[in-house]
Amino acid sequence: VTFHGNISSESQRNQDLGMMENRFLLTARSIKEWTPKKIKKDVKNVVVIMGDPSLKDIIKPDAVFDSDDFDTIDKLKIGLSKLDKYKFSYLNNHNTLVTDLQRLQGKIDFVFNLCDEGFDNDAVKELHVPALIEVVKIPYSGSNPQTLAYCYDKSLIRGIATEIGVPVADAFIITADINLFELNIPFPVIAKPNFGDSSFGITQKNVAYTIEELADAIVRIRSQFGYTKPILVEEFLTGAELSVGIIGNMQNYTVLPIIEEDFSELEEGLPKICGYEAKWLPDSPYMKALKSIPASIPSSTQEELTNHSLKLFERLNCRDYCRFD
Repeated sequence: VTFHGNISSESQRNQDLGMMENRFLLTARSIKEWTPKKIKKDVKNVVVIMGDPSLKDIIKPDAVFDSDDFDTIDKLKIGLSKLDKYKFSYLNNHNTLVTDLQRLQGKIDFVFNLCDEGFDNDAVKELHVPALIEVVKIPYSGSNPQTLAYCYDKSLIRGIATEIGVPVADAFIITADINLFELNIPFPVIAKPNFGDSSFGITQKNVAYTIEELADAIVRIRSQFGYTKPILVEEFLTGAELSVGIIGNMQNYTVLPIIEEDFSELEEGLPKICGYEAKWLPDSPYMKALKSIPASIPSSTQEELTNHSLKLFERLNCRDYCRFD
């Protein structure tokens, strides 16, 4: 503290100035360590859209979310909570999804779309979710509604692939008015619902070596899974089953290491497919035996598969991530 002197004052109106009559001039200085200014982190508000656990889901074995589903969701939330630059909230009530998105308009930065179950847990309506997000003009992850519509139709994808020079197995479409026994079919074949994903309707019994087995497979698809639309009958390929994953976009993408399904521990006599049983039925011989491993293929084959996948990735206008089997 430094004293600089004093100032005396007199009232021009003959008033008593009290303590103001004599003033002291002081300065003081406090010495302390410098602390940087606190800057608020730029935190992004992200909404994660998921399937609705309160609704029926015919893709799942018991048509409901089970303990494995909830365990996966819990692990997802734990993982996302570790990203300190993002604040996550979750939407899984599809009855209020439209109004929830409208309410959040202008308040969130991004939608992480993980609703591959589809709107109302209906795979046909998977494209509805990004369509709703686009209506409220919020950026989101994953492909747009048109791409999802394309990828739901196996026959359409086959046609697009052929058009751009990507080879596909021989196949034809079966509708209700076609008599199988009048067709000249080279066996073996595999029957699949033409519309769908997650291997819905595709089991070991879909592989047919005779016309009678094919007829039984088609009846089973329609009765067991309640599928009434066209059925795709494809040449059954017995080679390696491979998956090519891509992350990013055409301007900046990463092709992931190619994955191969390992059938070495599968019971002898079972067809080598990775279908509904391998993905959804824990007690099936497929889920118990199959595992995914790095593909053991020549570099030339790897390059060819990568080029084919990138062609489709671009033509279908895929965005952010995709996988080609």
